[in-house]
Amino acid sequence: MSGCETGRGGPGTGAADPPEPGPLEAGYLATVAARLATVRERIAGVGGDPDRIRVVAVTKGFGLEAVRAALALGLVDVGENYAGELVEKAGALDALVPGHGVAWHFLGGIQRNKVARIAPYVALYEAVDRLEEGRAIAAHAPGARVLVEVDTTGRPGRAGVGPGEVAPLVAGLVGLGLDVRGLMTVAPMADPVGAGRAFSTVAGLLAELGLAEASMGMTDDLEAAVAAGSTMVRVGRALFGPRPGRAGVPQ
Repeated sequence: MSGCETGRGGPGTGAADPPEPGPLEAGYLATVAARLATVRERIAGVGGDPDRIRVVAVTKGFGLEAVRAALALGLVDVGENYAGELVEKAGALDALVPGHGVAWHFLGGIQRNKVARIAPYVALYEAVDRLEEGRAIAAHAPGARVLVEVDTTGRPGRAGVGPGEVAPLVAGLVGLGLDVRGLMTVAPMADPVGAGRAFSTVAGLLAELGLAEASMGMTDDLEAAVAAGSTMVRVGRALFGPRPGRAGVPQ
């Protein structure tokens, strides 16, 4: 995930004192490993290929040990939602495990004034839904890899662009020199029928536009996403258990 793949550590990253320098606790690693095996079984259970569908370990709210566990189990795609949390963890990991190979996915809403902070780390921006965001990314990470976030619900306040706005936004982002890899969506919660429709809609758009990547499906709905053609699933609770509260999380 180009210019955005360069840059590890450096001044201002908050990496001076890694908070967890010791070895991973064996029991914790074993638990995460078992949960990862279950995720892969779920993928295979609906006809997906666990060796081809990427599992993005969403470590939002979890400590650095979650990132280290993911890495130890071969999960190099790691997702964060908040700029401050991503920078803090990335800097600490760089200091603790130089050359670790983690590809950071930024999953949250993109605030233009924070792009400069995260650009040295982010390999894939998963939630671009405005051309202005693309301009900020292109300014700090020319050629960066991005996904366009699609909202299939039409509900007020939802992130993403409507299906009819996807093609123009993709064209605009390509015009800025960004590498548009595909599309991302968050399905309606606790609505299996709606989730299936959402994933099918996005899969259809992907085919129309000739794009390769579909980031669809999370802990509760990954089966429907995989069945619709997702190429990556974003899971946190399925790997690391109940998510801690946001108190004290850097924004």
